[in-house]
Amino acid sequence: MMKYLDENEAVVWWASEELPIRYRSPVDQRVHRYFPDFIVKTKQKTFILEVKPDRQTKPPKQKRKTKKFLEEAATYAVNQEKWRAADIFCQERGWEFKLVTEKHLGLA
Repeated sequence: MMKYLDENEAVVWWASEELPIRYRSPVDQRVHRYFPDFIVKTKQKTFILEVKPDRQTKPPKQKRKTKKFLEEAATYAVNQEKWRAADIFCQERGWEFKLVTEKHLGLA
């Protein structure tokens, strides 16, 4: 991702994990700070990018309520809330939030 940003002529500047966004965790109901992976300013628009493996962008498949499934479900719920908060943050500023996976980067 960093190499892409460095080599893309449309990118004016970018930073990694520099911008805190507040969100309320659905797991503990407390307010936390989320630091998205990238903030990117292009000639046309500013973006917040979150880079995740594609499998982490989908709800876990429940076979049984194992400890692993419960952990994955909690992580998915927290990520959904982080991404919702980032999307609202961006909308308020005229920016755009994008979730990027290995499929977007041509790694899949």
